[in-house]
Amino acid sequence: MGAQWKQAGREANAQKRGQVVVKLVREIMVAAKLGGADPDLNARLAAAVEKARKASVTRDTIERAIKKGAGLTDDKVTYELVTYEGFAPHKVPVIVECLTDNRNRTAPDIRNIFKAGSLGQPGSIGFFFNHMGVVEAIHDDSARDPESDAIEAGAQEVEALEADEVPEGKKGARFITEIKDLDAVTKALKAAAWKVTASEIRYLAKNFPELDEKSRKQVADFLNTLDDHEDVHRVYAALK
Repeated sequence: MGAQWKQAGREANAQKRGQVVVKLVREIMVAAKLGGADPDLNARLAAAVEKARKASVTRDTIERAIKKGAGLTDDKVTYELVTYEGFAPHKVPVIVECLTDNRNRTAPDIRNIFKAGSLGQPGSIGFFFNHMGVVEAIHDDSARDPESDAIEAGAQEVEALEADEVPEGKKGARFITEIKDLDAVTKALKAAAWKVTASEIRYLAKNFPELDEKSRKQVADFLNTLDDHEDVHRVYAALK
């Protein structure tokens, strides 16, 4: 499972929609800051832009975010990545990545949410996850063999994307690679006509605890509360 926690129905209303757009724009700015303003030379930015377009973020908004992130405007990006680790209810391991311009605001909020579980020290939960590069991509040829392309590109593993993420008549795959190989694998897949929708570093759970339906709902509610926080960028959990 190379997917991060995805909140069910998160775009169901205007408020959720606004939160999604804010997070997508923030990702574009950070990607441009880290790798430059040219999507052709910045795989993370290209994937962030593609994701924003799919969410109907306007072209002007995307272009402003790129320029701001790349330092081409007077407004400088001040976001930093802060990672929190702990357990959700029922001892489900969780890693939370926040993009924040004020960690003194973010930290108390995250600590408060984790009262429903338990917040750990940095590095205390890493054992439960593999830290890997992940490329998600779509191919126009539904008969395409992603395993062959994974071998050619230098990816370590490949798995099918969730059915609701793959347009009808196309092939979707998630390629998992060493972090140091992420950029090279992304470029190789693009050269093989894969349309990359995500190219990023993620935490992948090694094992998934068995939970009954009631316990699973409690964990899901906790993860959704985390995901709803304005500064939370990604939530990784050992929950299928």
